[in-house]
Order: sequence, then C-alpha cells, then structure tokens
Amino acid sequence: MNKKGIRLILIEVGVVVAIALFLILIIPSVLSGFRLNLLGRFLALAIVALGIDLIWGYTGLLSLGHGIFFGLGGYAIAMYLKLQVPPGELPDFMGLYGVTELPWFWQPFYSFPFAAIAVVILPALLAGLLGYLVFRNRIRGVYFSIFTQAATIVFFNFFNGQQGLFNGTNGLIDFTTLFGLRFSDSPTQLIFYILTVISLALTYGICRWLTSGRFGKLLIAIRDDESRMRFSGYNPTDFKVLVFAISGAIAGIAGALYTLESGSVSPRAMDIAFSIEMVIWVAVGGRATLIGAVLGALFVNYARAFLSEQFAGFWQFFQGALFLIVVTVLPDGIVGWFQNQLLNNSKFKIQNSKLKDDCD
Repeated sequence: MNKKGIRLILIEVGVVVAIALFLILIIPSVLSGFRLNLLGRFLALAIVALGIDLIWGYTGLLSLGHGIFFGLGGYAIAMYLKLQVPPGELPDFMGLYGVTELPWFWQPFYSFPFAAIAVVILPALLAGLLGYLVFRNRIRGVYFSIFTQAATIVFFNFFNGQQGLFNGTNGLIDFTTLFGLRFSDSPTQLIFYILTVISLALTYGICRWLTSGRFGKLLIAIRDDESRMRFSGYNPTDFKVLVFAISGAIAGIAGALYTLESGSVSPRAMDIAFSIEMVIWVAVGGRATLIGAVLGALFVNYARAFLSEQFAGFWQFFQGALFLIVVTVLPDGIVGWFQNQLLNNSKFKIQNSKLKDDCD
C-alpha cells in the first residue's frame, strides 16, 4: 500500500475514534435516559447493517435472512440473563408451561464466557453451514435470496412455537441482574450504550480492513463477475462461505447488544419483515460504502421513531415512500450519490484543466 493509502486509512481511523469519543463522552450528558437508550438500539442495528453491506454491497449476495443470526445472538445472551436466578430455580416462564427441569442445552448458558462466545460462534457456524449448502451448488442471485427468506420462516416458526423452551411469541423478557448490577439502572444502561459504541467502531474497523485489501478485491470480483474469477483459478465458494459466516457473526453481536439495550428478545427478530428492513437501511445509505450502512440504519430508524410519534397511523407509508424514492432516484444510496457527485466534479475540473492547457 502506498503512502497516500496509508495516510487515508490513518485519517479514517482518527475520524472513527473521534466520533466514538464524542458519542461516549458528550452525548450521554445531552440526551435523556430514554433518548440515549434509543440511540444505543439504533447503533446496535447499525452493526448488523455493516454485516449486510459486507455480504450484499461488496459480494453481491442479497440476504433476506439475517434476522436469523441477529435473533440467535439475542437469544444467546438472553438465556444467560434469564439464568440469573437463585440456585435450583428455573426461569420464571418455564413454570407456566409445566417445565420442571432445565433443558440440557440451557445448562451451558450459566457461564457468561460460554454465552459471549455463543453470541458470535452460533450465528457464524449456522451462516457457514447454510452458505456451504447453497454455494457449493452454485445457487446465487434471486434463488439465494429466496433460500435465506425460507430459512427465516423456518426459524421464526420454530422459536415462535416453543413456549416451554423460549417463551414462544413473548420471547425472553424481564431481565433482573447482570454481574450483580440491576439491569434497569441508569449506570448499567450507560455501560450497555458504551459497549455498543465501542463494538460499532471495532466492527467498522474490521469491515474496512477486510474490504481494503486483497480479500476485499476478491469479494468485489465475485460480485462483478464470478465466472471470470472462477476461470482465473479462484474458488468463489470458499470466499462466499467465509464472508457469509463473518456477516452472520456480526449480526449475532448486533442482536446481543440490541437485547441488552432493549431488555428483551422475541421471534420478531427473525421475522421476514425485519430482515427486509435491514436491507432497506443499507440501500438508503449506500451499498459498498460501509459508512452508508451505518448512516442508513440511523437515518431510517430515527425517521421511523419520529414519524411514529408524530403520525402514528401513517409512518409506514412514509417509510415505503422513502425506499421507493431511493430505488428510483438514488439507486446508489445517499452516500453513493455524494460520491458520484464528487467524482463528476473531479472529472469536470480535469476536463476544464485540459481544455485550458490546449487553448494556451
């Protein structure tokens, strides 16, 4: 990498660190507890948007099932939180459905390290397995999207129907303590917010690192012309499985953080509509930009929060109109549009400079 590239990376790192410090040191003193919690949730959703951009924007694989991985991460940390009960007792909801003994797969979630690892590993393994089954058969395009959507339906119905294991439609709620701290106390919620900001900054850095080098070029090659890449001697299947697993892990982390911020997780996280919303965030912000995924998630969710407060019965129409405008007027998203404008201006200046030199 040349000196100019290194300098640009250092500048970007500095900007990310400055924004993170601003969010951690300044914003909590400005916003109320409710608004700060709302911002924390949206920052957690921005993390899953980065994962979507990695798989869709850079690799060209439109996943409509990332809610699965988001929900798995949320359930993994929620199971640990629900086991913060006196020894010998079961989570409160299990008694309602006649469960008398803790299911075997709940047992490891007594351990926080296991739960923390499961937040990342479970979604990554599932994404890798699904990706291997799909990509080895060279399924791509709309068929890949249909497959991920079908998988979402399966997982949604499974978690929705398991009342005794996961409390069914209600999901896992009413968390009490974490490391001896009351879950609902303001200092605890501030810790969750800071953890979310740091996680978002680190995830952005990892995604930027992955997409800036050779690996990123290979992902773009898969997106632009997979057949030519295969003809050049590369096996796209391995790279697609890997990036899908990484994207799933990112979604799992986002789901766990969102569960901490919201205090609950339910099968709605695996609903098809929610997975489609994730794609909308990236489309609005701008694909293959990373920063566009973050800004798109924040913009769309804040717009939804504002419109739902002001126009409770009509905000969904505004959201649909926003997506239609982006698709028809700004196909490259907001950040993509600005990048195109800067590129066109640069070309215009170069042409004018050449014309001036020719005249002279």
